[in-house]
Amino acid sequence: MTRTKSKRKTAPRSLPAKTTKRKSSRRPVTVDASSGTLTKARAGTKNAKVVAMLQEGATITAIMAATGWQQHSVRGFLAGVVRKKLALNLVSERGPDGRIYRIIDDVGAPANADRVTQAA
Repeated sequence: MTRTKSKRKTAPRSLPAKTTKRKSSRRPVTVDASSGTLTKARAGTKNAKVVAMLQEGATITAIMAATGWQQHSVRGFLAGVVRKKLALNLVSERGPDGRIYRIIDDVGAPANADRVTQAA
């Protein structure tokens, strides 16, 4: 004979009440508009090193060697952090060793104005 399994009766669980919203773990990064440099970033971080390299001009392979990142990570950093979050004017030029990426200090540069019109 087979017995049917009886369902267990469980008391309904009450959800814990949300009290406060958690703070984001990300630290704010600000850029000095006059010089285009990071002002509140921690010194010695990889982000600060890459931005300093880009102010003089650097290739992707040089950034890869300095940070230990892979090529796709460097490209993502350039697009996501340098261009979008920091809103710096990043340009690339063809050089003898490959593409050289550089931050231009021009605030009203045409490349930056194009991005604004594309977003609108």
